[in-house]
Formats: sequence, structure tokens, C-alpha cells
Amino acid sequence: MLTLNDITYRLGERLLLDHAGASLPDGARVGLVGRNGTGKTTLFRIITGDLSPEGGSVHLPKGRRIGGVAQEAPGGPETLIEVVLAADTERAALLRESETATDPLRIAEIGTRLADIDAHSAPARAATVLHGLGFDEAAQQRPCSDFSGGWRMRVALAAVLFAQPDLLLLDEPTNYLDLEGTLWLYDYLERYPHTVLVVSHDRELLDTCVDHILHLDQGKLTIYRGGYSSFAKQRAEKQMQLAKAKEKQDAERKHLQSFVDRFKAKATKARQAQSRVKRLEKMETIATIVDRDVQPFSLPGPERPLAPPMIVLNDASAGYGERKVLSRLNLTLLPDDRIALLGSNGNGKSTFCKLIGGRLAPLSGEMRKSSKLETAYFAQHQLDELRLEDTPVAHLRDLMPDAPEAKVRSKAAQIGFPAQKAETPVKNLSGGEKARLMLGLAALGGPHLLILDEPTNHLDIDSRTALVNAINDYPGAVILVSHDRFLIESCADRLWIVGDGTVKNFDGDMEDYRTLVLGGAKAARREKQAETAPAGGAKADERKGAAVKRAAQGPLRQKLNLAEAKIAKLTGLIEKVDGVLGNGAAFARDPGKALLLSRQRAELAEALAAAEEEWLGLSEELESA
Repeated sequence: MLTLNDITYRLGERLLLDHAGASLPDGARVGLVGRNGTGKTTLFRIITGDLSPEGGSVHLPKGRRIGGVAQEAPGGPETLIEVVLAADTERAALLRESETATDPLRIAEIGTRLADIDAHSAPARAATVLHGLGFDEAAQQRPCSDFSGGWRMRVALAAVLFAQPDLLLLDEPTNYLDLEGTLWLYDYLERYPHTVLVVSHDRELLDTCVDHILHLDQGKLTIYRGGYSSFAKQRAEKQMQLAKAKEKQDAERKHLQSFVDRFKAKATKARQAQSRVKRLEKMETIATIVDRDVQPFSLPGPERPLAPPMIVLNDASAGYGERKVLSRLNLTLLPDDRIALLGSNGNGKSTFCKLIGGRLAPLSGEMRKSSKLETAYFAQHQLDELRLEDTPVAHLRDLMPDAPEAKVRSKAAQIGFPAQKAETPVKNLSGGEKARLMLGLAALGGPHLLILDEPTNHLDIDSRTALVNAINDYPGAVILVSHDRFLIESCADRLWIVGDGTVKNFDGDMEDYRTLVLGGAKAARREKQAETAPAGGAKADERKGAAVKRAAQGPLRQKLNLAEAKIAKLTGLIEKVDGVLGNGAAFARDPGKALLLSRQRAELAEALAAAEEEWLGLSEELESA
């Protein structure tokens, strides 16, 4: 469907795309991956036409629609549901025209097209998308201007998902979402009916929602079949094969060069030596795949661990002023706990983190904790607290005022800013580097408790893996808030759910929580497992028979549904034509139109009778099955 031909693009002196090319299969769900700064967003802008490449071309079949999340979040007086519905521009235009159209033929055409695009169900579909992304029915009727920038970006995401373009472009879509919205998006993308190209560093999304990986590295594009885990395996195997081939080539090159050096001066061997020189010149050097090392994260632990329990909450409550956000808190935190907080945004996860982190005092009840407890708190909004003109080493000096310069620079290197990088102004750091700096500053003193609120935003996949390793090596307690399921499953051993005004233990794993969020998925999965389970007794035979019967009925039910939809469409068209024909004054000037519409009505009635006969036949066939 999408073909990239020999694309070249420079950003200043940097060559981001070097004669890069790839073809995406029609209907494929493709994950675009690569280190931060390699040019993934630039490639998106070239595909959409916002940037022009120095060379090469982008080909998309004529008439195919491209859609991506708008860079400007909607913020006007329109309600959320109105903004999302307006994303289907064809439906909106047809509805506007239907209010003013007077030509009966055009009215019939509009009605037919609205039925074809299933316009009557659009409000329900738009509401479903908004609900999946965290907006309840009341919120959907509120104006966009009522919401913060992050929530408005969710509305922009909902709009493009509802519009269902032929080529859907998504750039880090989960950055706008909480875990619940992310789980819904996974499910939605798995079922998306057209082509998807998504930039993401979310391992779970790249393993569950895509069937191809497009890798951008050193200006080149390479496409792999399968999800991210399959891509990593294929690339590692390719890396080994190239390394072996290069080793073999280097040995051959050394042997040839040795012959040339020994015999090029001898007349009897001159021709043979010259032959080997030509062979050396024609030998193309095998380029191996070299991965850049990722700087590890530094999360030093406390010098002296605390005796358990670290924190105890007895019927505690938390909130702001007289407004309680959380109550009935009865929890215990141990010195080596790894806890992930689950629950939709707005349920009180940040309030709970502030309570545990000592930034809020309990409104009532009891909170017991060690007087020696040291807590580090990291949240994305803290990145705004960094001084843009100052360097990483200057930020460290503020926290280490009595330390010698060598020790300050050693600590800068330890948290990921060696040599000249330590002297780079914060304004020139990438989003991932800013997050690395803020995390290093927060955990500098070796805390007993580390509270991490969305720590993976702006981090690429390799950096996220490095963070997972650092958290697992950290000896203290961790409270984690994240939309990254891979991070949670890799680091957390307890799940606490924040909802209904309290926090309590969740007795299950992330797959159970996914089922809870999406609803009904577990029942469907169990039914599928029962259908595919090996035979074992009467119940197994009964399940197998039921599965066979359902499989046989599936195509019939599909045909029956299509016949019903056809009947409804034809009935609606006949009603519209009857309404026009009933207005005799409309044909006073042009009686020929009335005759034409009468003929069309007869044809529609004949088609309706045939559709009803087909429906009856299918109904009888289904009953027999």
C-alpha cells in the first residue's frame, strides 16, 4: 500500500535518511522502531507531505486517506463527541448538504451514501472510542476547553481512530494515556481494519498489536515480519551471521594481502600477485550490525536498610483541604516491596503517591513510618523544574555543595552524563536525557523508597530495558505508576488498585487486570480454550460439538446480518422516495422527475422483495443448522 522509494533527508549536517526504502503490505500493522533521534518523526512528516525529501518519493494509491493525531489539541467550545464526529468529514458534509438539498435525486444519493458509510451508528461508535480512552458519558458532553492539554490530546487521538483512515499514523500514542487507556488501545489496534504505522517504544504494543517491524537505523529502513520479540531475535541472528561472514572475509583478505606482500616483487609470481590485488579491490567489505551501548541508570540504595514494616496505614484518608480523595486506607509497605499502582487517571494515584512520599499529611486515621525514611519522587511534570540554561553538572553541584569537583563529575558520569555531555545545557538535551537527569537527581542520596510516576515517557526501548535492570537491582522499595505493561510485569511483584475512593490489593496478574478493564475478554478466551482443548469425556465432546456447530453457523449468521442490513437500507430509501413523491407541488414544473422517481421506487420495491425472500431462506437454513 505505502511505498517509500530511495528517500534521502538531511537535518542540518546530519543525514537522517540515506536512500531509505520500504514497502508496507496493504492492511499491515507496522511498528516503526529505532533509537531516539534517528528520524522516525521526520519520516512520518515526509509521508504526510509536511516535509519534502531531498531525494526519493512516497507513493500511496490514489484515493487512500492518511490520518494522524493533530499536533494542535482541540480546545474550543465544541463538546468532545462533536469534535470526534467531525473527524469523519464525508459524513459531516453529507449531513450538512442533506439539510439544504432540494433535488430529489440528490437527496436519494445522499441517503444511499449515508447508509453505505453506516452514518446512523456514528454517534455510538464515537462514544465507544471516547469511553475506551477514559471519557465517561458526562465528560463526552463537556466542551474541549474544560480539559487540560493531556486530556485534549486524547480527544485528538479519539478523532483519528474514529475516522479510520486507510493509513493510520500514530507517534507514541500511549504517551497520552494511562494504563487503562493503553490496554484499550492495544485491543483496538489489534482489530483495526486498515494499514497502521505506529512509532512506539512500548514493548507490549509492539508484540501484541503489530505484525511487521520497520527498523530505522543509520539512515536505512529494513522491514521484518512479526512483532518486536521476533524482530529482536531475527536481528540478533543476522548480527551473528554478519559477524561470522566478516570474520571469514577478514581472514581471506589477510591471506590475499600476505601473498601480495610476499610475491609482488618476484617476476615469476607478479601476475598471480596482481590477480589477488584486483580481487582485494573488488571485495566488498561486509558491514556488521553495531548497536550503540546504552548508558545504564544509576539508582543507589540506602546505606542502612530499615526494619519492616516501612509504612503502615490504618483507616487513613488523604485529600486536599476538606475534600477527601482517598479513604479507608489499610495498607502495609515493606522495605523490599515492588508495587505497581493500577487505576484510571483521576482516581487518586498521584494523591496516594504524595501521601506515601510525605508531600501530603493524612486527613484522618493513622500513618506510621520510620523517622529515618528517605524517599525519592520522580514524576514527568518535574522535568519542567530543570533549569534550561544550566548543565547536568551544575544541577548536581547544587545537591553536592561540599563535594570536590572530581566527585561531582564522577557522579554526573555515573547517572549518564560523562565528559562533554555533562556540560550540555538542559535545553539541548533530548526528552529521554532530561528524564535520565531528573531520575538521577531524585535518587542521588540512596533513598529507602523510590516513587516513579510514568518514568518511561521519552525513553526508547533499549533505555527502558536499562531502567528495568536498574529497578530490579535497586535494593529499596518501589512504588510504580506506569502505562508500560512490560515495565510493570518486569518489575512489580504486587499490584494495588486505586478506585472507588480507596486503595486495595489486586489479587491477580496483569492479564487478569486487562480482562477486568476490557470486560468479557476472559470469557471469550475461556470459550476459545474450551473449543481447542483435547477431548476428554462427555463434556469435552459436548463442547467440541458446540464449537463445530458455531463454526458452521458463522457464515450463515454473517449472510443473515448482511441481508437484514440490505432490507433496512432499501426500506429507508423507499420511505425517502415516497416522501418526495407525496409532495405534488415539487413536480409542477418538471413532471418528468416524478416519472423517473416512480420508476426508481418500483425498482427499489422489487429489490426489497428479493432481499426479504433471501432473508427468509437464510433464516430457515440457520434454524435447521
